[in-house]
Amino acid sequence: MFIKNIEIGEIFIPLARPFKTALRTVNNVEDIVIKIETDTGLTGFGEAPPTAVITGDTKGSIVTAVRDFITPAIVGMELDNLDGIFRKLNSCIVKNTSAKAAVDMAIYDLYAKQHNTPLYKLLGGNKNLIETDITISVNPIPEMVADSLDAVDHGFNILKIKVGKEGLKDVERIQAIREAVGPEIKIRVDANQGWNAKQSVQIITAMEDKGLNIELVEQPVTAHDFKGMQYVTSHVTTPILADESVFSAEDAINLIQNGGADLINIKLMKTGGIYNALKICDIAEIYGVECMIGCMLESKLSVSAAAHLAAAKGVITKADLDGPSLCKIDPFTGGPLYEENLIRMNETPGIGIEKVPGFNE
Repeated sequence: MFIKNIEIGEIFIPLARPFKTALRTVNNVEDIVIKIETDTGLTGFGEAPPTAVITGDTKGSIVTAVRDFITPAIVGMELDNLDGIFRKLNSCIVKNTSAKAAVDMAIYDLYAKQHNTPLYKLLGGNKNLIETDITISVNPIPEMVADSLDAVDHGFNILKIKVGKEGLKDVERIQAIREAVGPEIKIRVDANQGWNAKQSVQIITAMEDKGLNIELVEQPVTAHDFKGMQYVTSHVTTPILADESVFSAEDAINLIQNGGADLINIKLMKTGGIYNALKICDIAEIYGVECMIGCMLESKLSVSAAAHLAAAKGVITKADLDGPSLCKIDPFTGGPLYEENLIRMNETPGIGIEKVPGFNE
């Protein structure tokens, strides 16, 4: 069985409410989707969001990378030559991690379908239920409190609160949410690179002094400020999660060895897909560092690929896979079931998505 063709499409899904972070505001999921077809007619699907402020990828760059570089490199290759395919995928063009991730997950989808097995089981897992948090966008405090209470009413036990735009005002923001939702709800704080190192220590220490019981703080400083990450991690008690600071296995080793974080957030759009994400998992296991599996602003298609990885790897102990919950509609058929805070893995072959808009309607 060999790769015959790669087709490129696009999806448009409105969000239930605007998604706001320290970096951007988004109203819709407007992602590139791909379909890989083999000579036997078997198909695999992938997705890439244009998250220029984080990965540098735009719609145009994703399409160009897939059409002009990746497709010529891997079309005609035998599907059983999995390692060879991924080596070609990762060497045919530098960076462009979102484009690579879309193709990577489609290859894994095909490979698992070929073996008539759910992807998470093919990757060695047996965890069929995952709990995810849900993101609370940065807004005026009363609106964030209302959104947090609404999330709890819908069954979410873990809230990921976006901050990073107003400095010490974020302490007041988190305190108000904590008082509203009570002590049992887990709160994760995501600054999206919005603070500097000293400011981060001041803000996190203030949260600790107020007893706000924060589970973790994600990416408090800019992505390449490794010394800043190390400074924050060593000066607070709250666990620090590295997100934008870790794209590759090399980044993970550097950060861990230099004490730059307590936890690592793996995202397929940063790593270039499951193949490279597995390398980070292996490194984290060696060093005894737990990981979170996260996503950009993605739909059910690529989030489901990330869920399969999470279900397969024990080192991934936390999930931030709320993309489908943020969308107003679900245009896909098949795949894992998203039941508010729970993701129930599919037992059908591959990632499980059977229908993608624009390809096989």
